[in-house]
Amino acid sequence: MYRILKFFLFKINPESAHHLTFRLLHFLFSIPLVPSIFKWSYQYKHTSLEKKLLGLTFKNPVGLAAGFDKDAKHIELLDALGFGFIEIGTLTPKPQPGNDKPRLFRLPQDEALINRMGFNNEGVDAAVERIKKIKNKQIIIGGNIGKNKVTANEDAIYDYIYCFEKLYDYVNYFVVNVSSPNTPGLRSLQEKEPLLKILSTLQAINVQGKNPKPILLKIAPDLTEEQLNDIIEIVVESKIAGVIATNTTIAREPLTTDKNYVESIGAGGLSGKPVREKSTEVIQYISEKSRGKFAMIGVGGIHSAADAQEKISAGADLVQLYTGFIYKGPSLISKINKSLVQ
Repeated sequence: MYRILKFFLFKINPESAHHLTFRLLHFLFSIPLVPSIFKWSYQYKHTSLEKKLLGLTFKNPVGLAAGFDKDAKHIELLDALGFGFIEIGTLTPKPQPGNDKPRLFRLPQDEALINRMGFNNEGVDAAVERIKKIKNKQIIIGGNIGKNKVTANEDAIYDYIYCFEKLYDYVNYFVVNVSSPNTPGLRSLQEKEPLLKILSTLQAINVQGKNPKPILLKIAPDLTEEQLNDIIEIVVESKIAGVIATNTTIAREPLTTDKNYVESIGAGGLSGKPVREKSTEVIQYISEKSRGKFAMIGVGGIHSAADAQEKISAGADLVQLYTGFIYKGPSLISKINKSLVQ
């Protein structure tokens, strides 16, 4: 069924296709018995898939990466498709439109995407109101947080604090995003001094709460070994829970899509199959250097069960899908889970 839907969706603008898909799914889910049919078709449950990590029990290790449901509008629907956890965001304190359109591009030949969305979202307060209305309280939700484009880097910490405090009672874990290439200057916050300040401040607030939440750091695949060594030191020193590796890349290798077309797209983060190898290398490097001292979620180029197993073998405790989910559809989730059981 997804192959047919994908054929038509790939004929229209990627961002329009994204919104059209969710309108269609919400309509279908309003029809009696349809939600049950979807759950029967796509969910795969097995006790051996349960994963205890970060003080949480995940029903399976396959999650949805941030960026797909930025505003927490589709959490229960996505859960019905079989995900073990849903990460919303990136959310910012103030609503912002993001970068000018077009800002999302498909590279079908490479099963990849290039995006320069720019943290478009309706603001953290709106997301909180939606999470409050979720009926299924068993869904594990991650809150991915960032800074507004208009916020100077020296004031970025206040944006992260605002989002952290607003979401604190409504999500199960947090992700600090300083690795998106689509907000000017954001990646400079990955440098040791500003990053340690942000993470240590959030963790200090966190431990004062009644129910401290795991905080993870999402990193880019473009970091040098020296920078990765710094990341490991920062995670240990700040005492946060772990790392999500990796975000999109600013590199354009190895692409087989026509070079002139890729250049015409311009700036943006590349995701999908071309990122798989680099993402896995980062996971393995961090796992070996840190000796497994903290949790790690692997994301980047997972388009098959073998890709997911590769990430886990490299040191990831859980995995997340984004571009692979778009190209392969919801059956990818159950295929990965079935393979892990086998």
